[in-house]
Parts: sequence; structure tokens; C-alpha cells
Amino acid sequence: MAWRPAPNDPFYRVIVRCALLLRRVFRIRIISSGTEHLPPPGTRTGTSRAVVPGNGAVFAITHFGYVDFAVAELLLWEHSRAELRFLVHQGAADHWLAGPAISAAGHVVVGYSGRSDAYDAAVAKLRAGEYVGVFPEAGVSRSFTVRECRTGAVRMAAEAGVPVIPVSVWGAHRVLTRGHGFSAGRTWRAPVRIHVGEPLAFAPGDDVEAGTKELRARLQDGIGKCIVDFPLQPEPGAWWMPAHLDGSAPTEPERQLLDAQDAARGRRRDPRPN
Repeated sequence: MAWRPAPNDPFYRVIVRCALLLRRVFRIRIISSGTEHLPPPGTRTGTSRAVVPGNGAVFAITHFGYVDFAVAELLLWEHSRAELRFLVHQGAADHWLAGPAISAAGHVVVGYSGRSDAYDAAVAKLRAGEYVGVFPEAGVSRSFTVRECRTGAVRMAAEAGVPVIPVSVWGAHRVLTRGHGFSAGRTWRAPVRIHVGEPLAFAPGDDVEAGTKELRARLQDGIGKCIVDFPLQPEPGAWWMPAHLDGSAPTEPERQLLDAQDAARGRRRDPRPN
């Protein structure tokens, strides 16, 4: 059994400071809009935001690359010194190095099967006043458009009585994403654009499918806002641009086919019962 330290705020702050250091080293530019939709800073306990019951929120974040979570957390940290707890897959939590960090940072681990425990833990954190970050697309979108979203973000928010805040991140996929490894050249002075949408409110009994479609539309609208004033002009056929904007990323039908193939391979490899 790997070492799993108890959640602690000092460790979380160490992680944030490391991310801030890397941002400075590579001079990454984070350009934000819609920050008026973020929760107000409130009071602090030490150097972090004080968690107050009734003041939680679900942060629904687009997922085009592997460092989107870090961009969202840095924005929130600089705004209010708030800590964002993510729903993390069991596969990452089982990693010998990432596992202890995930545990110490207080993230919620989603098991291979029987995910109700993670759902209940996330709702409890939200009710306690925590901020919980989710990727409603449940995987990286290689088309660089917001793919179909799962209903978990809306259901959790409705049950806990907290808002869903749409967060669209554009440009971080140029740093690191599926099929395109880390490149110091691309990362050096890389612009990253982030837009925070107006919070969405849901109540028990609301149509979660309709609410999830609205969330997906808000996330895509935020991506559109980010692309319009993105400071980097893409070359024709750029791999990091979506097909409908003359990029060479997979089209939506191609993306759906590739996702289906991935899901089929995953089912064949996974010996665990569903």
C-alpha cells in the first residue's frame, strides 16, 4: 500500500508555489476575463481562504490539455487564495508519486467502479464550503471543442445547493496534451487564455440533462471568447486549432469515432467488473 498522507493545507500551498515558480520560469502569460463571476475572496485562515459552510461552488472546467487544472487553480489562488479540490481518477491516485500528492492536497478520488462514494464525498465538501473542480467532459477533447458532458457537475451542485461556475481554458493544450508532449519552446512565453462564465444555479428536481447541455454551451461560448482575442496567430492547419477554424485537429465526427475506439479498447483491457 503506497503512502497516503492526510490532507493538509501547507502541502497544498507548496504545490501552488511550485506551479507559480514554473510559470515565472517559462514566463507563461495567463490572460483572464470574466473574473467578476468568481466568488468574492472572503476571509482567510492563515494564507488560505477560510472555508465557510454555504459558500461552496462547483468549478466546471474545459479539458483540452493536461495542465488546464493548474491554470484554473492559479487563477482562483491569485483571486482569493482559495484551494480547489479536484475529482481525480483512481489510476492517477495509484501512481507512486502522484498518489501521495493527490492525497495530501485533499482531492476526491473517483474509483474504477462504484463511483457513489466519490460523489458523496464531493457533495459533502461542497456543503462544507469547499470549491470542487470537475472536468464534465470526462476526458481530453482532441477536437479542441467542448465534447459531450456528463451530468455529475449539475447533479452535485443541485444537491449541495451551490452554483456551477463555467471555466473555459484555451492555449494550455499547446503546452501539453494528448499526442503532443511537453515542449520548452512552445511553453516559453506561451499565452494561456481563461474565461470565467456567469454562474449557473440548479435545484433538486431540475432537468439535469437540460442543465448539462446549457453548461456545455456556456463552456463552448467561453472558448469562443478566448479564441477571438488570443494573442498568438495560428499558422494555416495548426494542430492546436479546431477543424472548423481551419486547424488540423480532428473534426467532431472523427473525434467521436476515436473516443468510441478508446472506450472499446479500455473495456477490453480492464479486467474489473463494471
